[in-house]
Amino acid sequence: MSIFPRQRPGSPGRRKAGRSGRLAVLDGLRILAALMVVFHHYIGYGGGTKPEISAWGKPVEQVFHRASAPAAYLWTGICLFFVISGFVICMSSWGRPVGDFVRSRVIRLYPAYWFAVLLTTAVVTMWPLVRQPLPSEQVLANLTMFHVGLGIPNVDAVYWTLWAELRFYLLFAIVVWQGVTYRRIVAFCSIWTVAGIVSASTKWPVLEFFAMSDVSSFFVAGLALYLVHRYGPNLMLFGIVGISWILSVLYTIQHQHDVNTVLGRPELPTWPAVLLTTLSYLVITGVALGWGSRIQWRWLTFAGALTYPLYLLHETMGWTALRALYDHGTKPWTAVALVTFAMLVASWLVHRIIEKPLTPRLKTGMTRSIDQLRAAEPLPPQPAPAATPAPGILEAVTTPWTTAFTPKDAHPPYTADRH
Repeated sequence: MSIFPRQRPGSPGRRKAGRSGRLAVLDGLRILAALMVVFHHYIGYGGGTKPEISAWGKPVEQVFHRASAPAAYLWTGICLFFVISGFVICMSSWGRPVGDFVRSRVIRLYPAYWFAVLLTTAVVTMWPLVRQPLPSEQVLANLTMFHVGLGIPNVDAVYWTLWAELRFYLLFAIVVWQGVTYRRIVAFCSIWTVAGIVSASTKWPVLEFFAMSDVSSFFVAGLALYLVHRYGPNLMLFGIVGISWILSVLYTIQHQHDVNTVLGRPELPTWPAVLLTTLSYLVITGVALGWGSRIQWRWLTFAGALTYPLYLLHETMGWTALRALYDHGTKPWTAVALVTFAMLVASWLVHRIIEKPLTPRLKTGMTRSIDQLRAAEPLPPQPAPAATPAPGILEAVTTPWTTAFTPKDAHPPYTADRH
């Protein structure tokens, strides 16, 4: 069995998702992951155990009783999100220049995010039932999405995952800049995994900032599983996925312990969280192997469009609405149903009124800016070096061992703020 598949890097994949090349099943999994997080925040967490910050004015186990225990594990929807992110970023960036990669990330993330930051701030300013508004300068910093790097708190705690996504994009842009290929993806996965392991033991802040030892394994697994989807399975790729799964399980256990501590429920076992994380891996592995390629229901694309706005809007505003309803006598399950439905409607409105009009305008403006940058006057030509140019950074890492193993006929910590 060849360690590399018999396709040239960059050649078309052996599986096709549909006419548009979109895997609709991933949209369905994204909305599932979002709803898991929603129900965790509403039923399994509630914002905290103290009356002044809880959506229910009391711990969730006093409101939902036995139902609050399984909901305490639904934060693992984030794990599914991250694996999907690695898969989709690899798929969407293949064959694209780095300018197009940056533009696609900006127009995807920022319009709905800007609106969510301002709307959440307005809601907690007018109704500070469970959270207090941040100072105006901190709200402005939140609009950059880089505020965490400045030590500024989130307007809404769910934004912590966006900071993880941004650092992933920043690192992966290096691969896109050099050109996305099979070997470069494998090298990136290997280097990032080793860096995460080293950073966890050395605690060097700069390395930890980029290595993201807590969640990088999910992104790495998604990248490797896209290679499985594109080129077919082999031992090396499943080895990368297997190592990532082990690291993810370790993170899941620690995170669940932290969740239990915040909830004041140390008796809750960790194995259900491990099971859900493992199921996330198995589901995306099935997608990579083509098991969901025939699922092309149109409503999945619609549901997928609601995922990002729903994630941005649901937490602080949802807790505020739940507290208002509960304080006025609404039964807990009725309140959850009403608020969840309202958040889905609000997500659709954000998609229709904010994202659809702003995205093409932002895309046009960024395209012009990138085109001007590309057409800018180049630097004066430099004399050619006498020696053979050194390979790119990823080729330099991969060439020795890939040459040795490639046959001749083959082508190359949880806190309340992170809730």
